[in-house]
Amino acid sequence: MSQHRQMLLWIGALVVGAAIGMAQVGWIDNIMAFIASVYTRLFQLLAVPTIVLAVITTLSTLGGQKDSGRIFRTALKYTILTTVAAAAVGLVLYIIVAPGNLPSNLINKIGDVSQSIGVAETSYTEHFLSVVPNNIVRPFLEGNVLSLILIAFAVGIALSRMKRTEGVETVLKLLFGLQELLFYLIHWLIWTLPLGILAFSAQLASQITAGVAAESLGKYILVIVGGNCIQFFIVLPLFLLSRGLNPLHVLSKMMPAVLMALFTKSSAATLPVTMDTSERRLGVSSKVARFVLPICTTINMNGCATFILVTSLFVMQNGGIELSIPTMLLWLLLSVVSAIGNAGVPMGCFFLTLSLMTGIGAPVAIMGIILPVYTIIDMIETAENVWSDSCVAAMTDHDLK
Repeated sequence: MSQHRQMLLWIGALVVGAAIGMAQVGWIDNIMAFIASVYTRLFQLLAVPTIVLAVITTLSTLGGQKDSGRIFRTALKYTILTTVAAAAVGLVLYIIVAPGNLPSNLINKIGDVSQSIGVAETSYTEHFLSVVPNNIVRPFLEGNVLSLILIAFAVGIALSRMKRTEGVETVLKLLFGLQELLFYLIHWLIWTLPLGILAFSAQLASQITAGVAAESLGKYILVIVGGNCIQFFIVLPLFLLSRGLNPLHVLSKMMPAVLMALFTKSSAATLPVTMDTSERRLGVSSKVARFVLPICTTINMNGCATFILVTSLFVMQNGGIELSIPTMLLWLLLSVVSAIGNAGVPMGCFFLTLSLMTGIGAPVAIMGIILPVYTIIDMIETAENVWSDSCVAAMTDHDLK
């Protein structure tokens, strides 16, 4: 019931905000701009620590998987392959569709826009060195998310390989406790999010100029939704066919879980249904289903990889950053790594992308423009993620027989 109420609130806020924006009342527009700026700052405040803790805690839990190493390696192989494929589909669509830039006055109206870092002014060697931290505190102070993700991966992998001494257990409890605290703060923010959507929607509606914003956003949404649909209906079935599995059979058996994911927008909330459906309807062995699916819920984020890559390219393009082929391929890699480390954080894809864009000085105000339509994107992404989880479990079970 709460999920339906939340959906109605978000849709209602979107509609009311659009109506307010189209009314073109000056003082109301100023209030909406202020509220939108507040929400942008709050997202930035919580994003970086949440993502860092998510990556560390996700990787730290892999230390206890040694007894099931073969299952884990097989599942990880398919996770990486499907996630790379999802990001690659998004990249190809982005190049083909080529979304245009938003009007500069729209970006400036919604919030403070950071000065973007021109790629041409920095060599790739210097850019790489800037990611490698030489001070544990500086990346946090500067908001260098790429450095922080590098640190998080190193810490997470180290914790996963260390012997579970009392000291290590204390560190893990502290990290998981901090993560629970941040999740609680995020739930507060999400609870008040209809107000933010109202403000962002009002600003978007009031600033659409000569259809330019609508066309640009429309193409961006087309790339996101199109990439997810291609991954869902073409790429993942091809993976299944390559292993001798019938995609229609697998999808028909897993449909209850996919539909639940669509409406709940939560892979974690859908996990019990996904596990039960895979065992009872699809016939995946309990040993595989109960081991692979919880891991996949954490690291197998096909839809998230597409969102991170396409949204990052769109935001950087609007910030004046040159999108050369090497740059786009670098961000394809970053989107895959980031999606695997996302760890099922509420609105994790949105937070992660916002963090990455903050780290390079791109105009993060554009994330506020995207927010009003994110709820629909999130539904599609979650359904794709659960479908991909099901495919990985089915292929892993097939390979181990």
